[in-house]
Amino acid sequence: MRIVIIGAGFAGMYTALSAARLRDIKGVSPDELEIALVAPEPTLVVRPRLYEPKPETLTAPLLDVLKAIDVTYVQGSAETIDTAARMVKIAANDKTPTSLSYDRLVIATGSRLFRPNIPGLAEHGFSVDSLDDAIALDKHLHDLARRPDSITRNTVVVAGGGFTGIEAATEIPTRLRAILGNDAKLRIIIVDRNSAIAPDMGDGPRPIIEEALRKLGVETRLGAGVASLDASGITLSDGEHIEAATVIWAAGIRAAPLTTQIPAERDNFGRLLVSRDLRVPSVPGVFATGDAARAACDDIGNYALMSCQHATRMGAFAGNNAAAELLGVPSRPYHQKAYVTCLDLGEAGALFTRGWDRNVEMIGDVAKKTKQEINTVWIYPPKAERAAALASADPERVTDL
Repeated sequence: MRIVIIGAGFAGMYTALSAARLRDIKGVSPDELEIALVAPEPTLVVRPRLYEPKPETLTAPLLDVLKAIDVTYVQGSAETIDTAARMVKIAANDKTPTSLSYDRLVIATGSRLFRPNIPGLAEHGFSVDSLDDAIALDKHLHDLARRPDSITRNTVVVAGGGFTGIEAATEIPTRLRAILGNDAKLRIIIVDRNSAIAPDMGDGPRPIIEEALRKLGVETRLGAGVASLDASGITLSDGEHIEAATVIWAAGIRAAPLTTQIPAERDNFGRLLVSRDLRVPSVPGVFATGDAARAACDDIGNYALMSCQHATRMGAFAGNNAAAELLGVPSRPYHQKAYVTCLDLGEAGALFTRGWDRNVEMIGDVAKKTKQEINTVWIYPPKAERAAALASADPERVTDL
């Protein structure tokens, strides 16, 4: 028997850990139940940190962890999924295709930044969506030091006033001063179509975010979209042109395109609709998890968000349940009643909220310390020690805040 997991992000990593954990508990050998993880590299990209400087350092190796728990790593990119034949076609790094059969398949392919067809966006826009994108932005920021001092050079526009956009915008002043000097007259602007900043955060946290932006000198342009980009800057939907050498696109994400190969219903974000045990109901043998799945967190209408907090726990349930089906034990319904947010606000500290109503619990330096602990400890893979690694993937304990 074989479980194939596609993706080595937070959801894929915990899927592998959890499936191996249940296999170990049931005393089943890796020869009897193989767990294979498919990804271009055996590396976890710490995506929530890609707004920070030195993005090339924001990865964590997975190969030793996978070896410790007897999970097979298959290097390559899944190109084609044949759900009728239960087969995945994989393009290896040397471009040699191979096929891998499965008894259970877990789609943990994550999400991608939504890039609309806006004139000039592909040529002139940057992002912090992927490791390569973040490295390109970091190189661009350092290259600014070779340009003459000007308003255009010193201006950064962030398109998107959600979580990612706010973290990118509030970190940029520190990053640019380290590159251009403390005397550089910086201008940071967040652009968003919504009438308020951080539309999903709610009325409670918003005044704290607005105060942080004022403290950092970050401007906002609300109720306006992006019409076009060019070498001189950005033009908004209301006709305003902002001269800027740097435009960072942070306006929404969608599930990775591979989900479209599963013949099942999807939501507006491209996520596969799944049952409470994270199965794709209409496709036997297929599970989806993390940003690839629209999953109910409880019985009162809350659904998992596209975040690593939800992805880790969803992965733990998906891995457990994929293995449970093959081992003849009951599956566990995914649930995630505890939910927190911790928003980095750069030199203004951070904001920590709890619950779906986002009740504010910590702000400023205290919240910043928690954010740093989350970013540098909590979200990293477990150590490559078998017992500890398997124990970390107990579905009922993962990210139980």
